[in-house]
Amino acid sequence: MPSLTVLNTTAVPDRVRGALSRWMIETTPGLYVGTLSARVRDELWRAVSESVGPGAAVLVYPDANEQGFTLRTAGERRRTPIDFDGLTLIALRPDENTVNAGTPVMHTGATDRMVDPEARRPE
Repeated sequence: MPSLTVLNTTAVPDRVRGALSRWMIETTPGLYVGTLSARVRDELWRAVSESVGPGAAVLVYPDANEQGFTLRTAGERRRTPIDFDGLTLIALRPDENTVNAGTPVMHTGATDRMVDPEARRPE
């Protein structure tokens, strides 16, 4: 069954943008929205992820999991999705001016504290 799919691209080749615009609507530059079957979605994602080059892409679509969606990324980004006990969270790599440049950290959004993505919830 087709479902709403959102794909965001940054600095991808024009040929990729052309392919995406055949199946989806480009609501703002680099942001594509469409109702796609799983097969079309996966083929478009394969084409985007193989040719992203120095750019980046993020794909979000409904899925039968706790969050109700799946997130895929391609290319080099400062924000990296991580699996945390079955939930997808976003780890934020510090920029070059941060003291702990080698340690990925994650903003929880609830407070200003940082959370180590390697930490696990107590069982």
